[in-house]
Amino acid sequence: MPRPPAPRRRGSAGRTAVWATGLLIVLAGSIVVAVAMGPAEITPWDAWRSILARAGVGESPLSPLRDGIVWELRMPRVLTAAAVGAGLALCGGIMQAVLRNPLADPYLLGLSSGASLGAVVVIVLGAALALPVAAFAGAAVALLATLLLAGADGRVTASRTILAGIAVSAVLGALTSLVIFWSATGDSYREILGWLLGSLAGVTWPTASVALVAIVLVGGPLLASAGALDAFAFGDRAAASLGVSVARTRWVLLGGTALLTGALVAVSGSIGFVGLVVPHAVRLVVGARHRMLLPLSALGGAIFLVWADTLARTLFDPKELPVGVVTALIGAPLFGALLLRARRIS
Repeated sequence: MPRPPAPRRRGSAGRTAVWATGLLIVLAGSIVVAVAMGPAEITPWDAWRSILARAGVGESPLSPLRDGIVWELRMPRVLTAAAVGAGLALCGGIMQAVLRNPLADPYLLGLSSGASLGAVVVIVLGAALALPVAAFAGAAVALLATLLLAGADGRVTASRTILAGIAVSAVLGALTSLVIFWSATGDSYREILGWLLGSLAGVTWPTASVALVAIVLVGGPLLASAGALDAFAFGDRAAASLGVSVARTRWVLLGGTALLTGALVAVSGSIGFVGLVVPHAVRLVVGARHRMLLPLSALGGAIFLVWADTLARTLFDPKELPVGVVTALIGAPLFGALLLRARRIS
């Protein structure tokens, strides 16, 4: 008697597609609801119709003033939050794999400290319009210093990169504190504090375009590195035996994550815990294969930061919290819970 065919198990590609589709739906719904939330009385349905009207489908049910609130004030901010959250979570997942360190995040190479130094200098000088450029330049200098220090003996290893990043971050953090102590006066203190804690207030379409272009042009190629990252999980020798050029791949991945992180930090300031917590949460759900981990982390990070920023601007309205405060208040307990769950599983 012939045996019945064995049921097919859903492959990793199919599981990724199912998870990605679900998270995309959640992200789209989150964006619409977040755009509608605020002091102006706008329902999610009206916000959705307003968005469709901008795309040439139907007519907006909102007055010109409320339509402007949706499209000119809230939409660029929400889209920037989604792009920044996706980029930070993606970079966090890559850094944890490349450096084989579960505590790695996008700022481990000193990028946040370098961007902070550049931003503080231009704020103190009264040239706040140049803040994104200065922040990106500071992040680039921090990256260069870290990689030069890590590769001082001709090779870049995970442990040397981590130690070099800690050293560079400490030096640049001290210089930032020195500039603030020596030169900041009056309102510049509040502006500096807001930027250091992370904030998406005042985001415009040009600012949103920077984040969106960065996530497409840099984040897209980084997503394609999943195969190499799976090889890194077994160590440098194992990765080399699988045909991966370890040194070159590590340089390319570190440079790509630094470039993307620098562009995002220049837009949003230093927002912590997204790149640390989200990849761990996704890893517990779908496993450690990076073909699933990276895209799902990006979507999870986008959803997380959209809601964190929405809470930041609405929780104590009319006052607004820095979004970095909200991500820390949510992310730190969540990370502790993830550690406890991982310990029980292991």
